[in-house]
Amino acid sequence: MGGGTAPPHISSSEFELAEEESSLDEEFSELSLEFSTHPRKDCSNAKEDDDSEVFGGYGDVGRRIYSNSFDFEADQRRRRGVYREVLESYNELRCRSENLEEAASKILSYYPGAWIEEVGGMKLIDYDVPKTTSLLLIGPKGSGKSSLVNKISRVFEDDKFAPDRAQVSYNTSVGDGTYFLREYMIPRGSSSFCLYDTRSFSDDSSANMEMLTHWMKRGVRHGELVIRDSDSPILKTRMKCKARQHAYSSSGIRMVNFVIFVVNGVSILKSMYGDDDVEKQYTEMVASTFSCPFLLFRDDKPVIVVTHGDLLSISDRARVRVHLGELLGVHPTKQIFDIPESCDRATELAIVDMLHYSLEHADRNLPCKERSSSQVFKKSLPACLFLLIVLGIAIIAAHINGTRSHMSHMPHAPPPNASMHCVPPPPPPSAHMHRAPPPPPPSALPSAHMHCASSASAQTHPVPSPPPPGAHTHKHRAPPPGARAHKHRASPPNDHIDWNSIRYLWLGSDYD
Repeated sequence: MGGGTAPPHISSSEFELAEEESSLDEEFSELSLEFSTHPRKDCSNAKEDDDSEVFGGYGDVGRRIYSNSFDFEADQRRRRGVYREVLESYNELRCRSENLEEAASKILSYYPGAWIEEVGGMKLIDYDVPKTTSLLLIGPKGSGKSSLVNKISRVFEDDKFAPDRAQVSYNTSVGDGTYFLREYMIPRGSSSFCLYDTRSFSDDSSANMEMLTHWMKRGVRHGELVIRDSDSPILKTRMKCKARQHAYSSSGIRMVNFVIFVVNGVSILKSMYGDDDVEKQYTEMVASTFSCPFLLFRDDKPVIVVTHGDLLSISDRARVRVHLGELLGVHPTKQIFDIPESCDRATELAIVDMLHYSLEHADRNLPCKERSSSQVFKKSLPACLFLLIVLGIAIIAAHINGTRSHMSHMPHAPPPNASMHCVPPPPPPSAHMHRAPPPPPPSALPSAHMHCASSASAQTHPVPSPPPPGAHTHKHRAPPPGARAHKHRASPPNDHIDWNSIRYLWLGSDYD
């Protein structure tokens, strides 16, 4: 680190960091030149290409691309600038740690949808905002996901002596790790956002893809047992015995709103400098899993957390971040957060910054409601109905006008004539009408005519008496000259009345 004493106005750690930064600038330049041009003496040709990628080299292909000295120098300046920026971020983090409480209060005041940007004419009511924002922690075995949950929980809890909420495996080679999905509300008892601790990745990349696809498409459930097809029958039996009861079936399913990818900084550094192929597989597994399309939220990639940095120096931690940035295609200082196993204010501020980034991007990528997609149609529906009504009225009016014009060209029947022959109703019986005399008593009638009289008296309808002299004998008035005869004209009246026949009906043959 170079000798010297720290000035009285800064701490010894900051002085060491400043000294280390100046020396690492030269070290980075020498290492970059060495890895890009000269092979290592103790490694094979394949190893030479891998080691040349420590700071973003590209092996034989890279040497062919950067054969031009100008391009090579420009690329080296770019990498050196990124490396210096990463080193400066540690100093900046210590200076900003004085405002830790203010930064943490913004996280405590967060609620789902609080940081939605109303762009494109969209408003908060147009988004499908969850009741609780869910952040999914994923990573290889031993990356420190459970430890990260405990550190995050302590930052927002007043009780610094509270026990750990997540079970941490002390020896990852012996312990089983996490097999059940666990939900942790941050802070405890709140409903603003939660962290989901998950099962670690396996060596089988296809199994990891299947597991991530299931979580991202169907959601996560607290207490759910995670079993992979690649698990041995003994492991499956042991995990089912741990479950005992499927209590997780009663918990609700939460859709994942953003992903936090946790990696072990020590394992990344070993894969950068190590000679063992097993150590190389760590970064390959991280890169292949990180490229899963279901982890993307539109154009936003997951945030990366590097753990176990307390076991490394500042220079190694900076190298790890630069290497991950070039390997995964994310910015080392803006999307990769170094959270070591320490409890200082700078680490707590790094946790707050990481959560702020995750929650902000979770709100930015909230899905729209289904009804908002048909909002334009619903707004135009009244106009369409009005247009249909007007069109219907126009069609009916045109039909009526057409019917009227058609009837005007058809021959019409003459209007009814007031002088047309009408048959008046029969006159009511008058008081002076001649009544037939009552029939004589039966004793006065001859026996020969008894039957005839009885038959005549059995008639229910009396025969009217002849009209008096001068009375009209017909009831129909003749139509005036020139008037059209009625279609159904009555037959001419018969003026002759046989009074003798009527008399015989009433009196019999003896009254001649």
